[in-house]
Amino acid sequence: MMEGKVTLDNLAYPIGGLLFIMYLPDTVVDSYDVTVVENLGEMELVKIEKNKYWVQDDWYCKYITVKTPSGDYVEYPCFRWLVDNKEVVLRDGRARLPKDDKTRLEKQHRRKELESRQKTYRWSEWQPGFPMSIDANTHKELPRDIQFDSEKGVDFVLNYSKAIENLCVNQFMHMFQSSWNDFADFERIFVRIKNTISEYVMQHWKEDFMFGYQYLNGCNPVMIQKCTKLPEKFPVTHNMVADCLEREMTLEEEIKAGNIYLADYELMEDISPNSTDPCTLQYLAAPICLLYNNSQSKILPLAIQLGQTPGKDNPIFLPSDGQYDWMLAKIWVRSSDFHIHQTVTHLLRTHLVSEVFGVAMFRQLPAIHPAYKLLLPHIRFTIAINTKAREQLICEFGIFDKANGTGGGGHVEMIQKAMRSLTFRSLCFPDAIKARGVDSPEDLPYYYYRDDGNRVWDATKSFVWDVVCIYYDSDDTVQKDEEIQAFVKDVCSFGMQDLDCCEFPKSLKTREDLTEYLTVIIFTASAHHAAVNFGQYDWCSWIPNAPPTMRKPPPTQKGVVDVKFIIESLPDRGRSCWHLGAVWALSQFQENELFLGMYPDEHFIEKPVKEAMESFRKRLAEVSSAIKIRNEGKKLPYYYFSPDRIPNSVAV
Repeated sequence: MMEGKVTLDNLAYPIGGLLFIMYLPDTVVDSYDVTVVENLGEMELVKIEKNKYWVQDDWYCKYITVKTPSGDYVEYPCFRWLVDNKEVVLRDGRARLPKDDKTRLEKQHRRKELESRQKTYRWSEWQPGFPMSIDANTHKELPRDIQFDSEKGVDFVLNYSKAIENLCVNQFMHMFQSSWNDFADFERIFVRIKNTISEYVMQHWKEDFMFGYQYLNGCNPVMIQKCTKLPEKFPVTHNMVADCLEREMTLEEEIKAGNIYLADYELMEDISPNSTDPCTLQYLAAPICLLYNNSQSKILPLAIQLGQTPGKDNPIFLPSDGQYDWMLAKIWVRSSDFHIHQTVTHLLRTHLVSEVFGVAMFRQLPAIHPAYKLLLPHIRFTIAINTKAREQLICEFGIFDKANGTGGGGHVEMIQKAMRSLTFRSLCFPDAIKARGVDSPEDLPYYYYRDDGNRVWDATKSFVWDVVCIYYDSDDTVQKDEEIQAFVKDVCSFGMQDLDCCEFPKSLKTREDLTEYLTVIIFTASAHHAAVNFGQYDWCSWIPNAPPTMRKPPPTQKGVVDVKFIIESLPDRGRSCWHLGAVWALSQFQENELFLGMYPDEHFIEKPVKEAMESFRKRLAEVSSAIKIRNEGKKLPYYYFSPDRIPNSVAV
């Protein structure tokens, strides 16, 4: 005799005859004991069938535990929805590579699962030149297993409107074309939360040190790069900046000493500004900013050019210029930085890239593959949130058009251009840091984004290596795993459309290669998304520090700007409120968030993997503790890479 236990989470309506609840405010968990009187022998598969009784009677099965006649217990993880009359066939919880399946039934089940998934998870090109995404126009069209439990919770229109209401700025949200009176007037929509970064930004945003600090530890700390030679398009001379240099060296000598950095917003050149509102002209710029690492290791701006082509109508603005000339030049840089952050750093390089990995995973890796079990928690809800964004946020006439200067199609152009520099190596955190010449803690001692990111990368890579070595005893095993090779090829050939510039691998040859590849996926979806997403309210809620649009063109000469001109350049009241609601909503964790290292769904049952997970959690806890100690007493603490604040996946 064999006994079976099935655990079901009902998130809709239960099946008739077992439990009947019409309205369910919370999740109901039911367990069922099923006794089988005959000896079934050695079990290879468990099949679950559900008959449809209601319009919405989906059930979520967590796992099945089978007690054998000898008293042993065998786990059959499911973690899937039982929808309509479809059946689900499960293998036991041991992870297996293709070579581990010996029987015809095992091989057949593996093949059929992938054939079914490849019909369900289809590639689609949402916009020309974009990474490929899932073939679904709305959230409801997605496979049930990857939908949000409640679509209402991720309704962008509803969430942004709620945020605007909660921030008590809803009385301004329809006041488009209505300018603020002065900088202090922006405080009418600014929510003060005691001792927060956002309040500190509001108090110090005009100061050069705050402008420079954000290149290291702000919301978009990926733009700063070592300057080894001044570009011809940016003809800054020593005489222009001599008064700002502190080491009694010429500008050329400072460059050779490694003290000069650049932030180049070249990608913004020729991007179409938002023209969806005929009553409000909106403008964009493609500035270049020269930065100086002074004797106190503070990053300060030395010179700003608001266009890519030097000339009389494109002056180089300097700290020695008039107060308002210099202020507006910095505001323009901050606005361009906001656009790059939102569309490239955040949307493209975390959201869309993670979806590529996710779709390929579902298409090429069966549920018993160890890489599938490892990656699944880090793909949770990613495809769903991206689909919802394409449905409501970045689509034509979407929310993005309301307040952003790149709305109405500019954001699409930006991603198309940014794809040319999106390489696999640029997703490897240490490589990306080194490529910008900012890898030395001695040169840049307060670059917490780099330091904390390296710690989390190392911890993640060590964990992945431990798991890889459990299942792959040699490089040859990696090379002969046709499923992992198909996964990698699908990412490159279809997800990234086999672009020559992307340099994504089409095959993996060693365990080190596989470890790095899986680390990139996990790190991108968890740590790097957290680092560039959850600081949005901190750094972008004070509108002059991160204007989502500009209503006057960049100045073409010096000495003509006053406060009134700057205020009229900044977003109007309505756009300011939509922006504030957006950065607030995007900075909030999900309800019941799962953070890095938390794996409540036991996809792995093997003891060595569980031990590796425990070691991972301990190492992450050490990183969190070190960050907490470092942040004590700091007016600008940096915690975006703290593992206890890093959700497992891109889900917001």
